[in-house]
Amino acid sequence: MGMKDQFQDKSEQWQEQAKQKAQQAREQGQGRREERGKQRDEETERLQREEQDRLDQDYDA
Repeated sequence: MGMKDQFQDKSEQWQEQAKQKAQQAREQGQGRREERGKQRDEETERLQREEQDRLDQDYDA
């Protein structure tokens, strides 16, 4: 095998590794986005409940 072939094989290996790492990063990023979205939804619900409680107290007084 000539040096050109060795370099080409090595380049292909690196490209494949880069693709795999990029895919893993996308998958991990997607999981984090879903987690943050869930946290935001919970926070929004909590804030809405607190606001509703304040309004209810105003009307009760």
